[in-house]
Amino acid sequence: MRDVAVVSFAASGVARETESNEIELIVPVLAEAMAQSGLQKSEIDFVCSGSLDYLFGGPFAFVAGVDAVGAVPPIRESHVEMDAAWALYEAWTYIQTGEIDTALIYGFSKSSIGDVQEILTLQTDPYNTLPLWPSATDMAALQARAYLEANDLDARVLAEIAARSQRNAMGNACAVRSGDVTIEQLLAAPKVADPLRESDVFVTSDGAAAIVLAADDVARRVCRRPAWIRGIEHRIEAHNLGLRDLTRSESTATAGAAAGALSGKVDIAELHAQFSHEILVLSDALGLDPIATSINPSGGPLAGNCLMAAGLSRIGEVAMRIFAGTADRGIAHATSGPCLQQNMVAVLEGEAHG
Repeated sequence: MRDVAVVSFAASGVARETESNEIELIVPVLAEAMAQSGLQKSEIDFVCSGSLDYLFGGPFAFVAGVDAVGAVPPIRESHVEMDAAWALYEAWTYIQTGEIDTALIYGFSKSSIGDVQEILTLQTDPYNTLPLWPSATDMAALQARAYLEANDLDARVLAEIAARSQRNAMGNACAVRSGDVTIEQLLAAPKVADPLRESDVFVTSDGAAAIVLAADDVARRVCRRPAWIRGIEHRIEAHNLGLRDLTRSESTATAGAAAGALSGKVDIAELHAQFSHEILVLSDALGLDPIATSINPSGGPLAGNCLMAAGLSRIGEVAMRIFAGTADRGIAHATSGPCLQQNMVAVLEGEAHG
């Protein structure tokens, strides 16, 4: 296996972008990621993006996003109709073939132009679930209630997670919800879907994220301390909610084990938890100690959830801290589908300081 590392990361996020189109959202993020990487555009061997046409409301909408990359020099390009974390997986696989050494990955969306809850319902089972038209939050509430009752917990633990997320997000320029709130303040708010309150549900944002991958000596040349991808894997479970134990995330546990998540100390974990209870489910699956491990120091999706880029941002947030030397080993997680249906786990490490 080739050594592959994240060598740069850039992201943007606002609650609602009314002045710019998707291309204009992508351009500055790509420019920042490229500038950080120290590579020229001509040195990028492959470009891969992640987005969702349903968010735009038209077929092949992702093609317009390629305009942000530029027509010169010509590129080898691909796209996944998924969070861009899966675009990174495609690029990592391509690098493993030895045919390329570098890749630019980006994800983007203007989620605010549509009803995200309704759009996400379209990815459910079309025969048994979709006709009931449950929102993403309705389905998450079923999972949250099942988890709390199975573990003899109450909504206070959810408020603790939500409050921590908002405090962590105070230093994140891409966060659209942050602040020094108390658990009591959050518990005083009405429920939107029992047992979830507004603070327990992701806050949608518009924006983009980009990462540059490089292999072997290229990564060592352009980055002082690359964030090496030591393991990466993804798994999927049944989309029918009645066929799964919603109190567990078997696909996350399996992907984490395959990626080597449990084989060493974890300094930081960025989890693509779009609802507060998912932190608990994912921590169980990955064997994380919430006390010993810094979980979502960026605030995570509860602070700002740019659909199709939020999973990629989890990888980027871990990589950033490895670049800075504040973490040596971290876990990044991305998800797609209702109630943690599909899950990806990546393990990133920085080489020991000389």
